[in-house]
Amino acid sequence: MTTSPLIKDQKPGAARREGHPGIALTVIAACQLMVVLDATIVNIALPHIQDALKFSTTDLTWVVSAYTLTFGGLLLLGGRAGDILGRRRVFMTGILLFTLASLLGGLAQEPWQLLAARALQGVGGAIASPTSLALITTTFPEGPERNRAFGVFAAVSAGGGAIGLLAGGMLTEWLDWRWVLFVNIPIGVLIAVLAPMYISESERHPGRFDIAGALTSTAGMASLVYGFIRAAEEGWRDSLTIGSFVAAVVLLLAFGFVESRAKEPITPLRMFSDRNRSGTYVIMLSLAAAMFGMFFFIVLFVQNVLRYTPIEAGLAFLPVTVAIVTGAGLSQRFLPVLGPKPFMLVGSTFVALGLTWQTFISPDSSYVGGVLGPMLLFGFGMGLNFVTLTLTAVSGVGPHEAGAASGLLNVTQQVGGSLGLSILTTVFGAASRDEAEKQVQLFMAQATAEQKAEFARSQQLPAPWSHEVLAQGISTAFVPAVAMAVLALVTAALVIRVRKSDLDALSGTAGPAAGG
Repeated sequence: MTTSPLIKDQKPGAARREGHPGIALTVIAACQLMVVLDATIVNIALPHIQDALKFSTTDLTWVVSAYTLTFGGLLLLGGRAGDILGRRRVFMTGILLFTLASLLGGLAQEPWQLLAARALQGVGGAIASPTSLALITTTFPEGPERNRAFGVFAAVSAGGGAIGLLAGGMLTEWLDWRWVLFVNIPIGVLIAVLAPMYISESERHPGRFDIAGALTSTAGMASLVYGFIRAAEEGWRDSLTIGSFVAAVVLLLAFGFVESRAKEPITPLRMFSDRNRSGTYVIMLSLAAAMFGMFFFIVLFVQNVLRYTPIEAGLAFLPVTVAIVTGAGLSQRFLPVLGPKPFMLVGSTFVALGLTWQTFISPDSSYVGGVLGPMLLFGFGMGLNFVTLTLTAVSGVGPHEAGAASGLLNVTQQVGGSLGLSILTTVFGAASRDEAEKQVQLFMAQATAEQKAEFARSQQLPAPWSHEVLAQGISTAFVPAVAMAVLALVTAALVIRVRKSDLDALSGTAGPAAGG
């Protein structure tokens, strides 16, 4: 692997140790892994967090949402900050903030303290994550070398969620739930130490922050996600649910208005003028929406129905990581020859098939037939897409806008995941309530007097009736997930077009394409 021109450049902000692009890539990938897995690492620990800090069941959902909302909402601003202030500087700031928030979260003694720490983690992740992807574009020259770096980055991004579930299970079962946060501290400190040694500072581009754009986009997406979460709890006619959706529409329209008139918008609208890039964003949004929901609901199924321990639940997800890495490796190898469209089509088809399979899940489903099979299809399809989408999104973007382009790609993934999970949770809630009414009637007809007395006290159905409720809710929730995957497939078929210049750039036989 050749040394990046930026690393050779002896100027203020240059890396202190030249000729180690592999280490530079390891530092960047480690940051991305830490940020991505933190979206899922707490999932398996949630019951332990609830017992320790006395969360209500409703409030417990915000342990996840506080992170994803701030992460997704501020990614655009994080990408812009790297362009203006220097990517390595912003990268290190985000890492240090993320590390501090992890320490505070691990030490939390009250629910509000943990939620505040999780939100602060999201801010740190939003600063570091888009900058880490942009650092690849400025550290590695376009062509095979950059493609290999993107392959590693995409595989880490795709597999981070499953790795987080495994790590969360191990840490929770062997140590304590607080270690799902404490584990970030030594990793973050090491990244902060190595970054100035092996990663050069990027060129700073004069500009100013689009604060109005950042505020309206963040508040708008937060309102939209909250509206779906509220609907799952209180129904669609709830005044706060309706108010959240109205606020989201107003804020997002304001965001579009601000961006169309801003001299230096955080989201240059010309980014969407290229149909391949716009199609890529839609595909990423749709697939991420399905992916977050798949992880969340299958975790519920294996723990509550199959009765897996935390570590067994984490291990159950290892095959999906292998499938993702396998798909990513194949797409990385053959992308310069075949172009992006075949991988988007085939990958989205596999994802749709895997999710369709999961709509048949029931209390009688085994791990192999109900979980492993569809997860392998799903993971392989996601792997085929992640490298392809990553390369297509930043192809042809000038260096001065790499942060904005990569930030927008990350936004579509995180916001898509947040929106998708909230939509699927809304469907899950409605289906579960309907099924619960049926199962209560069956329970009352079949239960013993002692079981009826316990139900009257706890208002919770015992197994196997509760398993029927959960399985029906999960299988129904996967129906809109299938629709999301089909949207990605249709977008790939109708929007994505491959040009000779695209293949030349991917093969490293052409210079950087014009921005477009």
